Amino acid sequence: MKRNLLVLAISLLFMACTVKPSKINYGSDHCHFCDMTIVDKTHASQYVTKKGKAYMFDAIECMVNDLSKNNNEDNMAFILVSDYNKPGTLINAKEATFLISEKIKSPMGANLSAFNSKKIAEKYLQENGGKLFTWEQLKVKLSQ
Repeated sequence: MKRNLLVLAISLLFMACTVKPSKINYGSDHCHFCDMTIVDKTHASQYVTKKGKAYMFDAIECMVNDLSKNNNEDNMAFILVSDYNKPGTLINAKEATFLISEKIKSPMGANLSAFNSKKIAEKYLQENGGKLFTWEQLKVKLSQ
């Protein structure tokens, strides 16, 4: 009996310590950087620290600016952005292709969107104009 309780307690401890993204509650969660309510499923983003604390953002540029300000990207377990082509779906920012286009408005005005596929991003580029960026290129662009 004691052994069963010990196994159960250890299992619960490991389950409680799982580091994973949190669900964004659109319409009620607030941006960690600018405090706006997060409502746009095509531009929201999130990072999760290695300790499991999740921070939500209403726009990708808010998250990039927060990471730049706090210089803490190495402390992140997840850095996620919304896939513009699949609203509400979060994807790995480091693997995404980003588009800055005047024709696709984002909540904070940077006109910045993310795509899971470079091919799909190129399609949106052809339709809307703008410029494509990788994660590393985007961080440089937004720091200027």
